[in-house]
Amino acid sequence: MKRRFFTLDVFTQKKFAGNPLAVVLEPDGLDTPAMQAIACEFGHPETVFVFPPEKSKHRAALRIFTPAAEIPFAGHPTVGTAVLLATLDGATTREFVLEEKVGNVPCRFEPRTADIGYVRFTIPSLPVAIGDLPAKAEIASALSVTPDDIGFDGIAPACWSAGNPFSFVPLKNLDAIARCQPDPAHFEKVLGAGGPAKVYMFCEQTTEAGNDFHARMFAPGMGTPEDPATGSAAAAFAGLLAMSGRYDDGDHTLRIEQGYEMGRPSLIELGLSLRGGKLTSATVGGSAVTVTEGAISA
Repeated sequence: MKRRFFTLDVFTQKKFAGNPLAVVLEPDGLDTPAMQAIACEFGHPETVFVFPPEKSKHRAALRIFTPAAEIPFAGHPTVGTAVLLATLDGATTREFVLEEKVGNVPCRFEPRTADIGYVRFTIPSLPVAIGDLPAKAEIASALSVTPDDIGFDGIAPACWSAGNPFSFVPLKNLDAIARCQPDPAHFEKVLGAGGPAKVYMFCEQTTEAGNDFHARMFAPGMGTPEDPATGSAAAAFAGLLAMSGRYDDGDHTLRIEQGYEMGRPSLIELGLSLRGGKLTSATVGGSAVTVTEGAISA
């Protein structure tokens, strides 16, 4: 059976930049192993399969796969699929809900051009701290940096999740970010407790003026040696940033650049709302552009 699909580049307005995504629109009859095989065939960081929603007032239900595993939530699949569906629906400003395994995800779509749209979604569950990381020396050995490279402005390594868990490692500057590489002898052993390691490194020094953070993300055990843009990590990052005490009550929009070391520059907009010193809501936003359309036999 031929099944219609699209590919998009997400968290960018330029084709062949950002984070590539495949979206399969006609998955009826596919079981989980078949969807996993298709995701592996595409080889993108994630592939989405779009099903009818459980609730008729919602737009669609999504299942999201990396080349190695299904995941309950991810940012660039949410943005890219929302842009695609809204564009197919008529490309006018609108709000709708996507159903993901982590929960319902409210989205707002704004058209930019015939091929480009912008989506901002509200994260379905607030980030939670989920445990401690090993000592700096062990983290440094896993990432091929030095212990002195780790930490800035009182921010220490930590684990957070907003539906998809990540280890967050603050680094002092772009030079340390550039030197990061997973050490096969230590990476999973040090950072993979509880499952394949997903590690998000960040610093305040940026490549582009006006951005707030520069980031990289490694998850080789998930089939993603490096990710060009990681929206679910940005969602969890909201918890770490809110807890840092760096932001007053009110609404804040932060710009996170990623993917530069891969030649696929990306930009994620992270929205924080704080009340009484606590995070009350967070949003993740970005653009996506359609790249290809076709059919896959499966």
